[in-house]
Amino acid sequence: MRRGIHLLEEVDFRPMNSRRPLEYLTWLTRYKQEDAARQAPELTEGMSIRSREIDLVGAFYAVGITGHHQFKAVTLWDCHGGWEGGWRQMMEIYSGVDARLFLSDIDDLRFSAFSRPLGAVHGSPPLASAAPAPLFLFESATVRPGAALDYLEAVRAERLPILRDHGHTLVGLYEVLMCDTEVVTVWGTTLDAHLAVQRARDAALGLDDEVAPDERLLTWGKRARDYLSGPWRETMLVPFPGSRLAPEPAAARA
Repeated sequence: MRRGIHLLEEVDFRPMNSRRPLEYLTWLTRYKQEDAARQAPELTEGMSIRSREIDLVGAFYAVGITGHHQFKAVTLWDCHGGWEGGWRQMMEIYSGVDARLFLSDIDDLRFSAFSRPLGAVHGSPPLASAAPAPLFLFESATVRPGAALDYLEAVRAERLPILRDHGHTLVGLYEVLMCDTEVVTVWGTTLDAHLAVQRARDAALGLDDEVAPDERLLTWGKRARDYLSGPWRETMLVPFPGSRLAPEPAAARA
């Protein structure tokens, strides 16, 4: 079995115009739904590479109040076939810097985009099997050079059981590739579970006497520092309607 290779992209929109992320996510989810029926990849005018092997699994609006720059969209892609599949297709479009490489259909819509290639590690579920959820927890951490795999193994063995007890489901444990100092983890959750884990940590700190404390949350925070060497941040993402990880609307379930 080949290693899971994915792409995480953060897109921001400046000056602050609340319609731009909406327009971008609507455009993106619509055309990727069309790509699911494609039989072969194609380099197109204005929309770059179109391929079912470059699979948009998650399209999210970033919850600014949790620490994101506003406004921001985050996307999570699955490269079917790993390095020799979707990743190869993405790399091949750069050959000769063909004019069709550029996403001219959305010129001036985005201010900037930052992409990170991700490699799944042992214990990371297949991204294709990720379940929809109303809310996702996105962790980005800077680790000591060379400590990425050790940190992610500690998350799998030690942190996963804690978050699972608090209503979080692991989506992926990822080494950020082409560097040796960054990791990403993604978890599906709910608003109630998000609030519960925050209050359980507060209680463990002696700052909330209305709920049960979970001392394991503090223990993990200390344990994580064995591997961390720089910024660590968790923020929240909401799946955009029409994306694979968005829950089905209530009206559609009726």
